[in-house]
Amino acid sequence: MQITLDEGYQFGLGVFETVALECGRPVFLDWHLERLGVSLKELGISRSITEREVQDYLTSIKEGEGAQAFLDHGALKIMVSEKNSLFTMRENPYTPEKRRRGFRLVYSSVYRNETSPLVRHKTMNYGDCIMEKRRAASLGADELIFRNSRGEICEGTTTNIFFVREGRLYTPPVFCGLLPGILRRFILERFPVTECVIREEDVSKMEECFVTNSLMGVMPVNCLGEKKFFTGEQAQVCQKAYLTVQRL
Repeated sequence: MQITLDEGYQFGLGVFETVALECGRPVFLDWHLERLGVSLKELGISRSITEREVQDYLTSIKEGEGAQAFLDHGALKIMVSEKNSLFTMRENPYTPEKRRRGFRLVYSSVYRNETSPLVRHKTMNYGDCIMEKRRAASLGADELIFRNSRGEICEGTTTNIFFVREGRLYTPPVFCGLLPGILRRFILERFPVTECVIREEDVSKMEECFVTNSLMGVMPVNCLGEKKFFTGEQAQVCQKAYLTVQRL
């Protein structure tokens, strides 16, 4: 793997996508590449990635040692900067056991800058997320949840967040300062969801919570801070809908 130094690898002006691989198929690849293209344009990067390039890469590594396990249930990472296009594969860390147990969430002490254009894109400026994801383990949590400068809930370090009240789904809008995730898009297109500002004091009124990303799908949440959640019915409905699409 050869990397040419450019603004992506010197200043973080690059974009990446993490795509779930199931039975050799990249799930929602068209949506990932669509989002990638929008972000590259926003950052002024004159490159693009096509579905053919992705499929050619997957075909080229099929005979590699251990590659089949990743293809069956793994993660494809696509990294693009002005002078580089890279593909890598790794295992999917989310297991059925983790889903049965559910996630424990804690509020992060780091605040999102909702005015930054970078928060709406999956860029190589990912330090806040990585450092807070690592800190979660030291707090006995699975994920930390960011708020913005106005105290509004945004997203997790690697997830989007949803709440349920009286059978209705709620999630923070993009203008709060968050990455519009692929699974978030799926949930919004498949189910009636209200996008609205949610603050910490609003969480006490919620009956259910779950988080989403491309690799975990839909993960039920047991607690956020001091607030405990005792039902995962809507999370199960959303996960079942996702699995149906995933297996097509």
